[in-house]
Order: sequence, then C-alpha cells, then structure tokens
Amino acid sequence: MSFGLGLSVSEWFTSYFIALKDRLIEEIKIGDIGEEIGEAIMQIESYFQVGDIRFLITDAIIATWVVLIPSLIFWIWMASKRERIPTGRQIVTESLVGLLSDLCVNNGMSRKQAAEVTPMVGTIALFLVSCNLISVLNVRPPAKNIAFPIAMAIFAIVYVIFISIRFVGVKGFLASLVYPMKAMLPFRLLEYIIKPMSLSLRLFGNIFGAFILMEFIRIIVPVVIPGALLLWFDFADGLLQAVVFTYLTINYIGEILEGAESAHQQKAIPKASAVTP
Repeated sequence: MSFGLGLSVSEWFTSYFIALKDRLIEEIKIGDIGEEIGEAIMQIESYFQVGDIRFLITDAIIATWVVLIPSLIFWIWMASKRERIPTGRQIVTESLVGLLSDLCVNNGMSRKQAAEVTPMVGTIALFLVSCNLISVLNVRPPAKNIAFPIAMAIFAIVYVIFISIRFVGVKGFLASLVYPMKAMLPFRLLEYIIKPMSLSLRLFGNIFGAFILMEFIRIIVPVVIPGALLLWFDFADGLLQAVVFTYLTINYIGEILEGAESAHQQKAIPKASAVTP
C-alpha cells in the first residue's frame, strides 16, 4: 500500500517519527536561556494606519480581545438560565453572586448598596480571571504588559470614588478624607495615589513573575513538569490575583463608607450633647 505522493506506509511513519523526535529534542534542548527569556519578555508590537493616524497594537491588546469575546459568551451562557428552582450552572452563578454580595456587606455596605456594587466588581473579577488564566493555554497574559494593570487600577479607583460619592454624597466623601481629624487630609489624598500603584504593581508583579518562572521552567526541564507546575503558577496564582484585586476594590469602597459614617456620627454627637440639659 502506498500514497499518491510516492511514500509507502513504512516510509511515512519513519519520516513522521524522525520529525517528532527532532521536534521533541528542540523543545527539551537548553539554548541561550537569557536570550529566550528576553524574547518572551519583549512586547510584540505592530501598527495599523487609518489615514494619517497610526494605531499601536500589542500582544496584550490582542490577548485581551481573544479572552474577552469567548469569556463574554461563556458568562452570558452561565447567567442565561433563570429557573425558580436553580440547578446546574444557575447554582454556580447564583453562588458567585451571593459570595460577592456577602463580601460587600462584610465590608460595611448595606444590602441595597451591595446589590448595586456587585455587578461591576463581579465584571472586574471575571475579566481578570479570564485574562490571567489564558496563560494556561501558553498565551502571554495581558497583565505581563504593565500598561494593562495600570489601566485596571485607574479604572478601579475611579469607580471606587464614583460609587462612594453616589452612596454618601460629595460632603460624605470629603468628610471621609478628614476623619478623624483635618490633619489626615494630605495622607488620605496620598492614599489615592498609593492605592492604584499598589493594585497595579501587585497584579503586574505576580503575573509577570509567574510568567517568567514558567518560561524558565519550560526551557530547562522536560515538557511534562511545566504541565504540572502551571496548575499553581498559571491557574491558581492567576485566580488568586483576580480575587485579591476584586477584594481590595470592595474594601476601598467600604473604607470610604465607614469613614463618612463615622464622620457623620462624630459631628452629630456634639450637637446632641449641646441639646442635653
């Protein structure tokens, strides 16, 4: 028996296994580690032009859209089942929503406030989970590019300020900046610089570190070992960083609400004392 290209079955299998062996040797072979790690770190950039305007496209942007579309479809499917008695994916979805809602309440929000905050922080959580876990498929995670964590941190802080003002008003927000004394104002303002820096650097450092470590392991050890280690460095660590980012976002909102409430009570106590005969 032979193929139309003139190769017999035995010749075809011989060629196949030789090519497979060469490929495995290439994967296992340790080359210039510094050069290979450097190539992994470098950002892939390309441009497309519309008229006289050039738009930068990076690997982080491409990875984000590759993640966003299928994950959006998946989570819409997860939330599409709405039965009176939940089963299957509806139980999972409602459990996640309930977990986030309880987390908001435990950080000082009312149930009504938690119901308003949960959709946004849940979206942030699911987006980060999807972006971080793409590294399991050996795709460079968007958070490897420092611009991605910075953008996420700025968005989170802007949302924290916006939703806090919505809940306690501008006066309540300003009161939280000077509680328990006016001398706290410069430190509170400094926090709104430190907090986004902390959010972005924590996300970037952990994802970037795990990415470099996994690239190093893939270079110096056989193929099987990285497959086991990615369960932590790619999967668990990516999930953990998304949880930490989401928790801190909720916590920042809770801090403002608590400060505004405490400032209101502090202001009300002297008035009550003045009225008391």
